[in-house]
Amino acid sequence: MGKKGVLLVNLGTPDSPEVSDVRTYLDEFLMDERVIDINAFKRTLLVKGIIVPFRSPKTSKLYKEIWDENGSPLLYFSKIQVAMVQEKLGGEYHVELAMRYQNPSIASALDKLKAAMVESIQVIPLFPQYASASTGSVIQKVMELVGKWQTIPPISFINSFHDNELMIDTFAQNAEKYQPESYDQILFSFHGLPERQLKKCDHSGQHCLKKNDCCATLTDVNKFCYSAQCHDTARLIAKRLNIPAEKYSVCFQSRLGKEPWVQPYTSEVLKELAEKGKKRLLVFCPAFVADCLETLYEVSVEYHEEFRALGGEEVQLVASLNDDPKFIEALVAMVKN
Repeated sequence: MGKKGVLLVNLGTPDSPEVSDVRTYLDEFLMDERVIDINAFKRTLLVKGIIVPFRSPKTSKLYKEIWDENGSPLLYFSKIQVAMVQEKLGGEYHVELAMRYQNPSIASALDKLKAAMVESIQVIPLFPQYASASTGSVIQKVMELVGKWQTIPPISFINSFHDNELMIDTFAQNAEKYQPESYDQILFSFHGLPERQLKKCDHSGQHCLKKNDCCATLTDVNKFCYSAQCHDTARLIAKRLNIPAEKYSVCFQSRLGKEPWVQPYTSEVLKELAEKGKKRLLVFCPAFVADCLETLYEVSVEYHEEFRALGGEEVQLVASLNDDPKFIEALVAMVKN
């Protein structure tokens, strides 16, 4: 029998922090119809005419702040994750890494699996919570590419793992060294999405954003809702650490444009907490399985500085899953089960 193929896919990173590479990355990322889900003509004008030209130099400077001797932290930790998963799974499996945008590309990774003549392919998008713009985009891209093969092997996808016990334990253990009980408030800051994308995922048409707490509890109606899964992840980590509901907040970062995104926004929560006299905040970013620009700079630098300017003292980031052996166990279990 042939080997079983495994494809781990993360979002992506520029090939370098230089403006030209950042421009190429942003162009591919933002031209994805699932990321900016508007009319193709309008998306092209917006991305190529406004966002990429003006945003690339600024984003390049931010990437240079987190780039180190290992290069992109996201790519560095992703490579380690793949190597560790391969070692744990052994010779019966062939594990490849891909990025949805830029390198290593999904196409190149799939070609390697095809060349290895794997008997099946399991795809794990490395996004704990399902969103059309992340997991959905990966699944669509894989199906488009494999759909052109003459022989299509059995192929399966992990839709989400927002409630994976080993993942929850890893985040909790990463936080324990900071003594969460000593902080004034715990923040669970997730990557943001436009509200319209949440509404599109509500197939009932009767639930999403119909009331303020529509995402507070995971149900059959909202089980594929990104925001509801985020709230559930936060609840499970808080439960694991015995953090009472009143001492933690769920919020969303990385907003783009003026239209409504998933709320509350992290920046507004920081302001509210500062006004209440909160001084020290411990922040989880459970939408990311590896530290990246959004964690290492947006939270650790920008939000820390923003909170101090508001009168607070500290914003402490809880490290992501990175190369933690327990998270590797979680990925291995997903593959085998």
